[in-house]
Order: sequence, then C-alpha cells, then structure tokens
Amino acid sequence: MSSTATFVRRPAASAADKHGRKAAVLKWLRKTHGWIGLWGAALGLLFGTSGILLNHRALLKIPAAQSEESTVQLPLPVPAPRDAEAMAQWLKQSLSIAAPATKVKQDKAKAVAWGDAAVTQPARWSASFTTPASSVQAEYWVGNSFVSVKRSDTNAFGVISNLHKGTGMGVAWILLVDTLAGSIILLSITGVLLWTLMNKKRLVGAAIGTVSLLALLGIAAASL
Repeated sequence: MSSTATFVRRPAASAADKHGRKAAVLKWLRKTHGWIGLWGAALGLLFGTSGILLNHRALLKIPAAQSEESTVQLPLPVPAPRDAEAMAQWLKQSLSIAAPATKVKQDKAKAVAWGDAAVTQPARWSASFTTPASSVQAEYWVGNSFVSVKRSDTNAFGVISNLHKGTGMGVAWILLVDTLAGSIILLSITGVLLWTLMNKKRLVGAAIGTVSLLALLGIAAASL
C-alpha cells in the first residue's frame, strides 16, 4: 500500500492584507508618537523656552544671571562639631536651610610649600547647600573658632538657567529630565518611521537627513 504526499501552496498575501498591516502599524506609530509627545510637552516647553533665552540672551538683551552675595562668620557652638557632616547638620539647623547638603568634604591636614619653606596646612571642612534660587557655601579650617559662610541669591533668569542645567535639583528631577531625553529620542525614531511609511520619496528624505547630520557635525567641529 503506497501513500502520496500532497503539497498545498499557500496563496500569497493579498494587497488588501498588506495594506491592512501597514495601516495597523501606522495607527500604532501615531498613537505612540502622540502619547510620547504629550508626556514631554510640559518639560519640553520649559527646556525649549529656557534654551532659546540662554542662546539669544545677548541679542535679546535679556538681563544675565545676577546674584547678590553676603558673607558671615559664625562662632562654633559648644561642643564643636566633630566632623564635616556634623558641621553641615549644625549649619542647616542654625541657619534654617531647607535644602539638603549637596556636597560635604573633609580635607586632611597637609604640607604645602611656602617660598623656600614647608608649612602644614590645617584640615579643611566644607559644605554646600544649593537650590536653583540660592546657594550656601560653608568653609571651616580646623583650629579656628568660627565658620565662614557665603550665601548667593540669584535673579529670575538665574533660576531659569539653573533649572535648565539641573543645578540644585534632586535625583527625582534628574530622572524626570532623563525621561524627557528618552522621549525626544523616541519621538525622533517614530517620526522618521512615520515619514518613511507615509511618503514614497525616501531618497529625498535620506538626503535631507544626511545634510542635517553633516551640518550638525560641521558646526560642532568648527566650534571646538
């Protein structure tokens, strides 16, 4: 008894099926592009506006970032702080500083050259408290009876500039801005895909993209 194998050729996908798949992909890309754009809209407005102001501050005659500085010398409490961290906590409470310490440093005593002689420089403690609107810098040389504290308050343009650079902002702000950067990358990718699928003049698009990239690299190289 013999058996005969039967091969059935599957019909090629019809033009309607291909058009339906393409329409589904386009629909998904449009939704993704729209939701990503909505997520980054508020931050994009902030960074776009501040970027324009920073780039054209001279041409638009926008007042530059200005700050008012003041310096005081605070006598050490009794008992004196045991280290730089304790000094930072004491300053935070004594001066009612709302911002957490962004940088606390404790340098050891070391020998330094003084003309032809060598002298010992005492240990140095420092602490910084920074927000977009103000900064407090404290410095203490071990052996002194006081701590030098400098405060700097910036104007509105300085606040905008610091927000743009992330100065004085916490981890949450940094991560939020990272999502904006990721959104811009995804918007670029989905935008290119949408253009490619919706336009048949791909050679023209490739030429525009290449010229744009070359212009970017050329301007960047010229400014180095």
